[in-house]
Amino acid sequence: MADTSAQSDEIMAAAGRSLAVNRQGGYHRRAQSIGKGSAQIKLRHWRKKLIRVAVAVFGIFVAAGIAGLVLDGIGFVGVMATLVAIVVAVAVLGSYPKIRVPRRADINKGDVQTMVGRTELWLEAQRPALPPPAVQVVDGIGVQLDALGLQLAGLDQNSPQAVEVRKLIGEHLPEMVDSYRKVPQHLRAEPRPGGKTPDQQLTDSLAGISREIDTITRQLAEGSLDELAVRGRFLEYRYGDPDSPVQESQ
Repeated sequence: MADTSAQSDEIMAAAGRSLAVNRQGGYHRRAQSIGKGSAQIKLRHWRKKLIRVAVAVFGIFVAAGIAGLVLDGIGFVGVMATLVAIVVAVAVLGSYPKIRVPRRADINKGDVQTMVGRTELWLEAQRPALPPPAVQVVDGIGVQLDALGLQLAGLDQNSPQAVEVRKLIGEHLPEMVDSYRKVPQHLRAEPRPGGKTPDQQLTDSLAGISREIDTITRQLAEGSLDELAVRGRFLEYRYGDPDSPVQESQ
């Protein structure tokens, strides 16, 4: 069999460049993540893609190796065919399937912490249709949802706080954005009888939701702070105040 080590190195380098370019283009096409929840969903999606690409490239090399053994070398044409097959596999599997944006009906499913990540991903997909001031509020909401998600870890799904989060994040927020998107674009900057335009109404409503998210997060954090204070008092009672001077026993 002919020595194709140099050609194999070239094939791998070309495949790597193709995948890098494909991934870079994909990142430019997608809007930047507004929160860690949506970023983690995207990362898991890309990991699955990379695994499929790696399996495909390995399969192509195995097929080329078997062909080389049977035919006593694949020659220049075989090497080029292998290269083309790898590039095509990387391009196709690196581009498809696209990450699926949650449907509005699916946002409020599962536990509340998972719902937060889906909400972030859904909001990212809505940003191109929103006015710039509203986009700024949405980006801030993404940061708030990250903080809220941390407080929701281990929370009872039937607790009043969880129910409130579902209503606010899983229902009111997407309903508001959907209502705005139903307004014809040429009417969104036209003042309504109340004096505000639909653009302004959306921005103000999103700001109200932002304040409510902050309130819920603080309420949940208060529980953690109270628990921390109780534990601190217990340790102080059990082991004494670490800042007080040590008294020698008589």
